[in-house]
Amino acid sequence: MCADRSFFQRKDRIVCKIMEMPSKESEPTPPPPQYPGPGYPPGQAQYGYPPNAPGPAVPGLPATYSAVPVQYQPNAPVVWMPPPPAIPKCPPGLEYLSQLDHLSIQQQIELMEMISGLETCNRYEVRNPVGQMVYFAAEENDDYTLNCYGSIRPFTIKFYDSASQPIMQLTRDFQCSICCCPCICCLQELEVQAPLGTVIGYVKQKWHPFLPKFVLQNEARESVLKMTGPCVPCRCWQDIHFEVKTLDGRSTVGTINRKWAGMAREAATDASNFDVQFPMDLDIKMKAITMGACMLLDFMFFERAGNRNRQRRSGVHHGAHHGAGVHHGIHHHAGMHHGMHHHAGMHHGRHRH
Repeated sequence: MCADRSFFQRKDRIVCKIMEMPSKESEPTPPPPQYPGPGYPPGQAQYGYPPNAPGPAVPGLPATYSAVPVQYQPNAPVVWMPPPPAIPKCPPGLEYLSQLDHLSIQQQIELMEMISGLETCNRYEVRNPVGQMVYFAAEENDDYTLNCYGSIRPFTIKFYDSASQPIMQLTRDFQCSICCCPCICCLQELEVQAPLGTVIGYVKQKWHPFLPKFVLQNEARESVLKMTGPCVPCRCWQDIHFEVKTLDGRSTVGTINRKWAGMAREAATDASNFDVQFPMDLDIKMKAITMGACMLLDFMFFERAGNRNRQRRSGVHHGAHHGAGVHHGIHHHAGMHHGMHHHAGMHHGRHRH
């Protein structure tokens, strides 16, 4: 019994000594030796990510990004052209045109217009040759004017830059569209303002029974250039070219090309794509007026889908009324036929009587 007690006492003393021994895991780890070679530079981003700008103030304006050239932009639907330096005596916002001799103007496809057949406000994207957004243009109008006046409606179109600031405005008043009449009230005229409230020029139609003819005028209504084109209804299933020339017509200054988008798209929507070309050294104001002339051409000759939809609906409505009339006539004819038979029966009965 005593031997067992002494064994347990020795065992307890051994366990206590083991617990009092310092643990190697609790000892602090010594720092690694310093690398004798040159140090590595801190990590650097390989691609730039432009920060998002404040939300757009224009309905339909794409999300804006700071105009910083980057190599990769994840989920960035719009890349804006970097802003050029300010130019003396240039309307603010038009400095981009000093670096461009080619523009692509693409009208956005309006799904609501395709589904309902009702006219909606036009919106355009103005891009440079590498696909960067330069301006965003949006029409301002009301539903009554859109659907009652169609392509001859008065309109106001404003151009916006990457900061959602309006930099240019196009205005057209209502004019009759009887092109065969040389009356001045039938000729179209577009006013160009840059900045808003300051007129820089006009696009004025010249009368011709078949061909589109225009003059581009400065703020003093002095003709500077002229624009001519082919008979638009005669040019089907192909691009349509309009030429901007000097007043004497000897040299071509620029071109406006309305691109054929294919049978399927042309049948479904009236959204147009234009290529505008002009010399690099052309006056900036005249470049802006040429852009305005492109918009005027779109409304005058290519804004037709809403009218076709209304005609299609009215044709169906008229056909329904016509069918109802025919149906009513058949019933009326059958009634007369039945009445004649009934009258003949009565007459035959009187003879037998």
